[in-house]
Amino acid sequence: MPFVNIKITKEGVTKAQKQLLVAGVTDLLSTVLNKNSATTHVIIDEVETDNWGIAGELVTERRNRGS
Repeated sequence: MPFVNIKITKEGVTKAQKQLLVAGVTDLLSTVLNKNSATTHVIIDEVETDNWGIAGELVTERRNRGS
């Protein structure tokens, strides 16, 4: 039973985009690893940019700087 956890910043990802992610990851596991799609679980966590850091800096600050 594959379990995939996708973490993305919370910045307006639509339900349709999330559906494409779930379907795409499920298809990838089925194609590449021959995993059963019926037992593949995909979780999408949306994280506020104030709660995500890159290179010692919050994503919010990096985005405000234009980096």
